[in-house]
Amino acid sequence: MIFETPLIHGTLIKRYKRFLSDIRLDDGSIVVAHCTNSGSMKTCIEEGAEVYLSPATDPKRKTRYTWEMIKINGQWVGINTSHPNLIAFEAVKSGALKQLAGYTHVQREVKTGDSRIDIMAQNEHETCFIEVKNVTMKDGQFARFPDAVTTRGKKHLEELMRLKQEGIRAVMIYIIQRSDVDIFAPAHDIDLAYAQTLMQAHKAGVEIIPLQVKVSPSEIVIDKELPVDLDI
Repeated sequence: MIFETPLIHGTLIKRYKRFLSDIRLDDGSIVVAHCTNSGSMKTCIEEGAEVYLSPATDPKRKTRYTWEMIKINGQWVGINTSHPNLIAFEAVKSGALKQLAGYTHVQREVKTGDSRIDIMAQNEHETCFIEVKNVTMKDGQFARFPDAVTTRGKKHLEELMRLKQEGIRAVMIYIIQRSDVDIFAPAHDIDLAYAQTLMQAHKAGVEIIPLQVKVSPSEIVIDKELPVDLDI
């Protein structure tokens, strides 16, 4: 995923009301930027840290900027939760992921049951439903999800299990927007119900694919798949 419009550099003053952040730009002016991440962002918030913003394209939008990334321990961490879906979609559509190659029709936001799943991929042999989640939380060497209780995320896992029981391929992709972690694991201490449901989904045959991406002010690209540890 390439940033088509040059990003704007600044430093974080504070995040507040979950969806707002005050940013000091390099010219000294202070702007309000939209924060798409509704989670706690507990390991990717550091006041005074470097950030990059993207300018809003909608002139009617109240906030003129969107907060894209923050530099933590010398590395960029992507915090825009709207990007992982697009990153996964582009990768599946282009056949860039060997685990999900060979699909001739790829569509976003498809309703199934009581849920809307992020991606549906099809060929003449099978249909595959793919849910995508954004991961930013670091716990030592682990990338963990979620960083706040998510009943919606649990519902998506349950829908994937239902689809799998019907003989449909079901995949859970985690896009890890930081490079300083080595293993993906659920956050048992934050949302035990989600962690337990993820373990159930795995046993039921739902595939888990954690993809670590490299984040930079010019682009976000898939780097590699991380190993999974559901027990820790």
